[in-house]
Amino acid sequence: MAMLWILAAIAGYLHAASAASLGVVTTEGGQVKGENVRIRFGRYMDVFKGIPFADAPGRFEKPKRHTGWDGILKTTKYQPRCLQLNFLLTDVMGSEDCLYLNIWVPQGKTVSSNLPVMVWIYGGGFLVGGSMGANFLDNYLYSGQEIADRGDVIVVTLGYRVGSLGFLSTGATDLPGNYGLWDQQAAIAWVYRNIRSFGGNPSNITLFGESAGGASVSFQTLTPHNKGMVKRAISQSGVALCPWAINKNPRKFAEEVAVKVGCPTDSRMAVCLKMTDPVKLTMAGSISLDASPDNPIVYNLLLSPVVDGDFLPDQPHNLFHNAADIDYIAGVNDMDGHLFTAVDVPSINSNLLETPVENVRKLLAAYTKEKGQVGADNAYSTYVADWGTNPSQETIKKTVIAIGTDYIFLVPTQAALYLHASHAKSGRTYSYLFSEPNRMGGLLTPYPGWMGADHADDLQYVFGKPFTTPLGYWPSHRDVSGYMIAYWTNFARTGDPNNGESAVPVAWPQFTSAGHQYVDIHSDMNANYVRDKMRMSFVTFWTSILPNLTVKYE
Repeated sequence: MAMLWILAAIAGYLHAASAASLGVVTTEGGQVKGENVRIRFGRYMDVFKGIPFADAPGRFEKPKRHTGWDGILKTTKYQPRCLQLNFLLTDVMGSEDCLYLNIWVPQGKTVSSNLPVMVWIYGGGFLVGGSMGANFLDNYLYSGQEIADRGDVIVVTLGYRVGSLGFLSTGATDLPGNYGLWDQQAAIAWVYRNIRSFGGNPSNITLFGESAGGASVSFQTLTPHNKGMVKRAISQSGVALCPWAINKNPRKFAEEVAVKVGCPTDSRMAVCLKMTDPVKLTMAGSISLDASPDNPIVYNLLLSPVVDGDFLPDQPHNLFHNAADIDYIAGVNDMDGHLFTAVDVPSINSNLLETPVENVRKLLAAYTKEKGQVGADNAYSTYVADWGTNPSQETIKKTVIAIGTDYIFLVPTQAALYLHASHAKSGRTYSYLFSEPNRMGGLLTPYPGWMGADHADDLQYVFGKPFTTPLGYWPSHRDVSGYMIAYWTNFARTGDPNNGESAVPVAWPQFTSAGHQYVDIHSDMNANYVRDKMRMSFVTFWTSILPNLTVKYE
């Protein structure tokens, strides 16, 4: 009996020794207690869900610091996403009280300290999204557990206002806009001030995000308001230079919203909008899904950041000096434009419907409309240069996707990389292309068999879903997920994706103003997938040739 008691005591001691946990954590607002989850033998995770980083925001106001709370705040549930349209754009979901963040802290046999910190900013066109991401059977897309465990980093995900409440602007001081960007900035500042209590290193914060989140990361490196707080950044499929990332005429859309909710469009407009029901405002900020090659859907993304003279004191391309000491990774998926061009030209997904060559001409004319016919003609000759005399349907459909990918994502990203590298002091620059084929491509699926990586395809791999839900993936998917987590977390730790605690398949060279090298990330990587000058002839067309074309007026 005594022996059993001794064995039980030893077992209990071993469990206690291996179950390191932060327990109750003191933050500037008060004490919080999360959940301690066992990952595997000797490995645990402290998870905090729903920590307020700011007060419930005032309508069209910058966020304010939280006033705090008494006692211990239980932080074990995600808080509602910010008020936004539902996925069908027919109703709303979420809450105005939404400025919360979530934290994952990996623990070994002793409580972690001085860990690198990775702060995730979600995408969704500045219109939708949440800090937890999509949910299927309690498996949340943006759970930071796999990244935190495999890379031994702290992961933070944050909420920010979207849609009308986050980005509506008159272009003037009465309704300046960018409230969602201010929310992100408030969360970054909160992490900087508080993360040491969670075992993090406030001097080693890496921002990462995708799509509108990738552009947001870019904006957060360019604004002067984050000076000294952000050490590194990763933009996936979105930068501040993207054509959809800045609203150049916010007043026009604000007036359209005002008319929909019954507000005047004169000097009384801002006051009226501030008093309008938030659900009505959110519904009025919907986008039109009515698109065609003549009217591409990318032009319908009208609720986006503005150059306000405060958060963004100048046009983004003039602010790269603010990122001179920030290490930066940026890249795109090889068919990032597919999600958008499939709305403009639905036939590209069909094996039965032909895509007329005329659709290529129309799409290019829409993207180059500021240069008129001369722009459309030059663009067309650039994209059909290697077609031959009788292009196949596959060639035509792939060209439509390539045009969308280049214009919406790839070319702006390459321009941002170039500007970052050319302004860099201590900051290093890295470029990538993600090309793991879409899992839905094939004969009996919605997508053609030749599909590459669509927009947002990278998310499941960065967040380790092939490990979380192994039955849904092949071993090759776990390979590419492991590679991305290794590169991303090494970079967060050291500023070099090759050096850290995780082995990588290929050495990733820096992108320089002269070299333009990048890695092509997929499940079967080797040294042949280190390349340079990504789609250079097309980048040159959009950044050099097109802007210098002279418009001829009849």
